[in-house]
Order: sequence, then structure tokens, then C-alpha cells
Amino acid sequence: MCVERALLLVLLGLTATGWLSVAAMRVYTSGRMEAVNGTDVRLKCTFQSSHPVQHTALTISWTFRPLGPGPEESVFYYQQKPFPPTEGRFRKKVSWAGDISSRDASIMVHSVLFSYNGTFSCQVKNPPDVHGNVGEVNLRVVTTASFSEIVILTVAIGGAVLLIIIVLIIVMCVRWCRKTEQTEWERTTLRRERKDLVVW
Repeated sequence: MCVERALLLVLLGLTATGWLSVAAMRVYTSGRMEAVNGTDVRLKCTFQSSHPVQHTALTISWTFRPLGPGPEESVFYYQQKPFPPTEGRFRKKVSWAGDISSRDASIMVHSVLFSYNGTFSCQVKNPPDVHGNVGEVNLRVVTTASFSEIVILTVAIGGAVLLIIIVLIIVMCVRWCRKTEQTEWERTTLRRERKDLVVW
């Protein structure tokens, strides 16, 4: 009894000083996302583990909880290889988009529907790291892209077109300058030849 108490006190002391720390998995997600109805969306999920990644033991599970009433359902599972769902609303709608060696547990959801409005949860376990936070992505499926996305897209396209126009102007100017120099050189050469002929 005395030995057990002493051992318990030693363990508590080691834990308090940081010598014995409980390993925990840390999962990171984008938090909130917006996708246009009918488009593909990548649900990003990355993780950190205090232990080396064990490819044979690591598991990743994605679940979905709808906004309205309804049970939580499995979206995707990974252990050594991807296991997309064989039934339910996400059947043939989800594919693996991650990379275990880069600590990436992301998935791609294809042709999103309004019924996908809700919370997608990403849970990663890398034994002995089996406890930790669950990453969540709140997906909002909309009819059209939001104003900010349209503005960004317009600016990107406008910038690309402007860059092409500037490059074309520079190329035209360089060609014109070279042609002008060539013409001037030819005129100078012709004048010299004429002077030489006059002298003779």
C-alpha cells in the first residue's frame, strides 16, 4: 500500500514537472468554407503528432453532421489506403486529396449539393497519439459565388490580360527599335558607300 502511494506520488510529480506528458494529436482545418452548388470543393485537414507517423496504424475519419435534423454519417475513412463510402449521400462523391507524409488528411467533395450544408469533422489517430481535437469545417453551399470571390476572380483575369498586353507592347517596342536601328545603320552604310564612289 505504501509502495503504491509512493509510486503514484512520483508519477504525479513527474507529470506536473513535464517529464511525463500525455501525447495529443493536433488537427487543423479551414473552419468555414463556401462552395457554389455543383462545383468540387477540397476540405483541408492537416495534423501534427508528437510521434512519427505510423503508416500502418494511422487512421483518418471524416464525418458529416447536417444543419437540419438528421444523424451524423460517415463521409470517408483512411487506413493504409482510402475507403470512400459505399452508401449514403456521399457515395461516389468523395475522393482522397491528402498526403500522409506531408501530414495532410484532406478530401475532395465532388459536385456539392445544398444537402451538404453542415459540419464536416476530421479526426486523426496516430497511436499512441489517439487523443486530441477534432477538426471541423462548416460548409455553406450557395447558388453563386460571393461578391468577394467574384471580385478576386475578376481582378486575377484582368491582371493576367493586362500583363499580356504589357508584354506585347514591350515586344513590339523592342522590334520597332531594332528595325529603326537596322534602317539607320543601312542608311549610314549607303551614305559611306556613295561618298567612297564620289571620291573615286
